[in-house]
Amino acid sequence: MLTIAIILLILWALGFFAFSLGWFIHILLVVAIILFIIRLL
Repeated sequence: MLTIAIILLILWALGFFAFSLGWFIHILLVVAIILFIIRLL
């Protein structure tokens, strides 16, 4: 039972990290697009 709980916790942590990384990349992409538009103006 304990091993299942540990595995679930690891999978949750990995999923949370992947989600945070995706969110961070999305923000960087938005910032890059804004800077590109400002440079064009």
